[in-house]
Amino acid sequence: MGFPTMMDRMAFSGLTVLDFSQGVAGPHATMLLALHGADVIKIEPLEGDWGRGLGKIEGDHCAHSIAFNRGKRSLALDLKAPDAIAVVNKIAAKAAVVVESFRPGVITRLGFGYEAIKKANPSVVYCSVSGFGQTGPYSKRPTVDGLIQAFGGMMVMNRLPDGTPWRQGMIAVDVTTGLYTFQALSTAILRQFRFGEGSYIDSSLMRSAAAWQGAKLMEWVHTEGKPQPLYMPAGSYKTSNGYIMVSAMRPHHFRKMFELIGRLDVADDPALQTHEDRIKNAPKIIKALNETMPTRTTEEWIALLQPNDVFCERVNNYQDYLDHPHVRDSGAVDWIKQDGFARMPVANIPGLPAAHEDPERHHAPHIGEHSRDILRELGYTAAQIDGMVTNKAIGAAPPPARAAE
Repeated sequence: MGFPTMMDRMAFSGLTVLDFSQGVAGPHATMLLALHGADVIKIEPLEGDWGRGLGKIEGDHCAHSIAFNRGKRSLALDLKAPDAIAVVNKIAAKAAVVVESFRPGVITRLGFGYEAIKKANPSVVYCSVSGFGQTGPYSKRPTVDGLIQAFGGMMVMNRLPDGTPWRQGMIAVDVTTGLYTFQALSTAILRQFRFGEGSYIDSSLMRSAAAWQGAKLMEWVHTEGKPQPLYMPAGSYKTSNGYIMVSAMRPHHFRKMFELIGRLDVADDPALQTHEDRIKNAPKIIKALNETMPTRTTEEWIALLQPNDVFCERVNNYQDYLDHPHVRDSGAVDWIKQDGFARMPVANIPGLPAAHEDPERHHAPHIGEHSRDILRELGYTAAQIDGMVTNKAIGAAPPPARAAE
């Protein structure tokens, strides 16, 4: 039944998604299906998705579990209990989409692999999300986002000034994998709708990391392993009160910037007049900016450079972004209140209604919050459901406390 709202004509309204995925990559993809209208039934163990424990925990949520599970319904159960197996099979028989993120081979041993589901549901779109994919010598190798950043070359691309490879400070590959997986699921659902065909999708962090870095892989081969800066100057520089990011790709941008900051010696330098020269002699440019930019505030430099079409921006932290008048006025961020958790910012996703237009859909479920509702929809009686709870085949969150009347 999902989350009935006035927005009942969304792209995936009416589709049931059986979601076994945990963590971030799979849940991100299925959350996007949910925000586009699908009824995503999140199957999680009785103790909850391990992704609920990433970072600071409050109740049964952390920021990541809220960010990537909005709009879903949680059904907590023991996948080895006969009653729970029967419940999952009932959902699988009617689901348009099944997504799982176990290590390769695990879901098949549990009895819910693609071949088993396809027998009862031939047109199902089935997606497995893993670290290294379903085949190959590393397929069963355990991994996490940071290890894939190392394996896929991203840390070398993201070197520190002293040459030390560095991991992105967010789980970039998991989030990107969720986007690629959502794209693959969306096109598979369209084929299912048009032609009645099911399909199997093998999505992995490894392949997503490579796809995201596709141009860098080409560049590496093209430059024989010695990629150069795309243009110069481009980078962040310390000012008297923070940092500024500058980008001067075209020759007139380069000249104008160094004229405005009072460094005609750089603007007129014969060794810096072509794109190739500026790349070759980048240390000269970097030295000049490191010398000059600390003499004024970031705001002073922006007031001088931006009106003259020199590309630059203040280097913000997240609070700076959230407080920025352009972010507020453009509706880029809404705020939601998750029960049992702090009021949280929601970055509105391009192509979707803003969170404030459909706040119920942005609720991230508690462990087993919808177990009883889902089982009732499947035809189970209250007594049967109570029996499953007692036997610990399923977990059901207690009903919310009601205010005294």
